[in-house]
Amino acid sequence: MLYRRLGRSGLKLSALSFGSWVTFSQQLDDRAAGELMRQAYDAGVNFFDNAEAYANGESEAIMGRALKALAWRRDTYCVSSKVFWGGKLPTQKGLSRKHVVDCCHNALRRLQVDYLDLYFCHRPDLDTPLEETVRAMGDLVAQGKVLYWGTSEWRADEIAQAHGIARELGVAPPTMEQPEYNLFARRKVEREFERLYDSIGLGTTIWSPLASGVLTGKYEAGVPAGSRLALPEYKWLRDEALDSATGRANVAKARELAAVARELGCTLAQLSIAWCLANPRVSTVILGATKSAQLAENLQALDALPKLSREVLARIESIAANKPEPLPRY
Repeated sequence: MLYRRLGRSGLKLSALSFGSWVTFSQQLDDRAAGELMRQAYDAGVNFFDNAEAYANGESEAIMGRALKALAWRRDTYCVSSKVFWGGKLPTQKGLSRKHVVDCCHNALRRLQVDYLDLYFCHRPDLDTPLEETVRAMGDLVAQGKVLYWGTSEWRADEIAQAHGIARELGVAPPTMEQPEYNLFARRKVEREFERLYDSIGLGTTIWSPLASGVLTGKYEAGVPAGSRLALPEYKWLRDEALDSATGRANVAKARELAAVARELGCTLAQLSIAWCLANPRVSTVILGATKSAQLAENLQALDALPKLSREVLARIESIAANKPEPLPRY
């Protein structure tokens, strides 16, 4: 396993981490989830990602029961939660001080831990003053209930503003962002956040490295039963990933990328994950899996990383044909 600093912080996360979105509760029960967590941990994974919105809190509860059963030393792993969607009532969602604090306490209870290593604002909340959210996060850090806090799918200007407010208030600032990043979704990580890496030391815990499975090649002949895009509640994701014009074009690109992977002696999934890791701005790549063989394959992406020479990366770029233009310099 490789380990990378989370931005400018001193925290070192495994370059590959393990997440629970879609899988825990909806596809995996307690036993299966625990077995995959053990497999990841034994491979050197030290970060396990979660959120209050995942399976309406049951994902955190499953992970908490697994952590208790596995009985790992608390100083050997990191666990996260995210706050925004906690329920339908007005006080159960958003980034108000009340919900930020309530969500943290609920996550601690469900995960059965004394503190969260990472705590993310899952989306920006236009109905809550940013100062209120920043102060609430800073207080949780000061109380020892959260070690590092950050954002997920925020704009660069929103992150910079939150960081500035935290400095003015004298509280812990946001140090990380969790954006989608893969060969088909690149603009935020490669362009929008460019100034933040150096100015505030932003770290990234990226999700969907396989573009909802498109970068595994498994959707060539339709949607396999049991896959996440076959789940009725994720029809919106299927529409976006497969049935749109962009989705169909990406499936065709994935077919070309698979040929590159075969020449390198790896799978398309391993190539795609390794490509994400080739970006030094990526602190960790969050993996999702429902089967042991699938997780083992994805963890072996580390073996593919040295194969991504300048020439290979150039060939991948020619297929993806979507590299964001760099920020203009006049």
